[in-house]
Amino acid sequence: MARPYIFFTLLAFIVSALAASPPSFCKCTCFANSTIIPLSTHSSTTGNTPRAAGTTCNTCNKAFCLAQHLPICKNAEEKDVFTACFQRDSRKDQIVVLTFIGVTIGLLGWAAVRKAMERRKGEGVRIAGTQEGYERLGGRR
Repeated sequence: MARPYIFFTLLAFIVSALAASPPSFCKCTCFANSTIIPLSTHSSTTGNTPRAAGTTCNTCNKAFCLAQHLPICKNAEEKDVFTACFQRDSRKDQIVVLTFIGVTIGLLGWAAVRKAMERRKGEGVRIAGTQEGYERLGGRR
C-alpha cells in the first residue's frame, strides 16, 4: 500500500530537481543582425556558440554583448547594440503541459474504446423513442 506514496514522492523530488532553474538567454542585436547567447553556470564553447559564465539577466546589457566579440558586432558602438534577456520554459512547465496532453489523449482514447466495446456488445445502439429495458412499475391500466 505504501508503494504508490513512495513512487509519487520520488516523482515529486525528480520534478523539483529538474525544475530548479529555467535556462536564460541574452539576445544581442547589432545593427540589423542578432545572436542569442545562452547564459549558464559554467563557461564553455559549444562549436561556434559562445556561452557566458555564471551570468544572469542582470548582466545582459550592451557592454556584455560587446565584450563577447561577436562577428556581427564588429565595429559596433554601444548606440548600435540592443539587448533582450529571456527565459525558456522550465522543465516543470514542460512536464505539466505534457502530462495534461497525455491525460487528455488517454481519456479520449478510453472513451473511444469504451464506446466501441458498448457497440460490440449491442448496448450502445438504441433507436430513439424505444423503451427497451424499462418495466412498468404500477399495475395494469
